[in-house]
Amino acid sequence: MRVCGVELKGGEAIICLLSYEGDTFNVPDCRQQSFVISHSESTDSIRDFNFAFSKLMQDYHVDKVVIIAREQKGKLAGSATSFKAEAVIQLLELPVILMSPVTVKERLKRNPPQVDFEGLGLKRFQQPAFDVAYAYHNQHIFNIWDNE
Repeated sequence: MRVCGVELKGGEAIICLLSYEGDTFNVPDCRQQSFVISHSESTDSIRDFNFAFSKLMQDYHVDKVVIIAREQKGKLAGSATSFKAEAVIQLLELPVILMSPVTVKERLKRNPPQVDFEGLGLKRFQQPAFDVAYAYHNQHIFNIWDNE
């Protein structure tokens, strides 16, 4: 199964692909590490993001998208643009799962990655996206499901 982990930050969607096949994790090469939505008030900008993200998911045969959930209210609330990006992703023809940062931390603590992040060939800013994809795979592998 190939999962795309997504961290939505401001007007940017940072991604990381992670597959799990035959008891082995693999980080496939990907032509794009992030998507920037420069003018979220523009319909064309949102449509461009929709097209580009959808095309990437099709090209890399992604089975599921896992997004790090953001607070909707308060000091740590996500931006309006990030919620627009989330809505666009949720409207794709793929299953989309939202995973809380607390759940991600619990899964990583329970079963930490057995590889140094630097050796994966990913950029440092992709680590949260990798973490959510890895946490989802572990949740699936060990059949641990919360009431989220």
